Amino acid sequence: MPQKTLFRIALISLGIALLTAALFFDSGIAVNDAPQTAATPTVDRLAEPTLPAAPSQADRGAQVYWLSCLPCHGNLGQGLTDEFRQVYPPEDRNCWNSGCHGKRPYANGFTLPTSIPAVIGPGLLQNFQNAANLHSFIAQAMPYWDPGSLSEQESWAVTAFLLRQNGQWDARVELNASNAGQVRLSGAEADSNSQSDSLLRFAPIALAVIVLFFALFLLFRFISRKPSS
Repeated sequence: MPQKTLFRIALISLGIALLTAALFFDSGIAVNDAPQTAATPTVDRLAEPTLPAAPSQADRGAQVYWLSCLPCHGNLGQGLTDEFRQVYPPEDRNCWNSGCHGKRPYANGFTLPTSIPAVIGPGLLQNFQNAANLHSFIAQAMPYWDPGSLSEQESWAVTAFLLRQNGQWDARVELNASNAGQVRLSGAEADSNSQSDSLLRFAPIALAVIVLFFALFLLFRFISRKPSS
């Protein structure tokens, strides 16, 4: 291949690599994976969720979750983390101490576990085969301090809410005993989708690196073939 043609190919390849990298980094994905948003007012994380004009079953479930699940499982389903406990008033941040919800709770109280799991996030529902199993557990064992106290409507609503928040139910159809067994739950699928999204996001920079190495290789060949004066 003539040296001039080789040199032109190398320059074009280098230009493509630099342009691809510039567009990728300009999008902000490689520098900061989180979208840049304007400052917003502080949200009351303990406030009751408001219902839309035409609430779905999952929307109603959000209110059931707020009343019966949020105190232990967190406003985002993250569990009783140290960070979430800081949202509570100072006197309520260590509710498992003796005299409150500890080993010796107050009259008619209950002992609160020191570790409460998250319920919203990738793979967190994989222990339940389907929505019917999840609903059965909620209806029989929750809330922790008064198992079985939720009405049938409430238990289905909060089940639909958790499924929606975990991306396993579109909430356009009401969840009930006739269809819950068909809603399969898979945490592995959610993890796989997350990994695929990550690979797709970093594909442009990988392509740019490959093209850049190709351009440098062509430049090296051009320089090595150029006759010395």
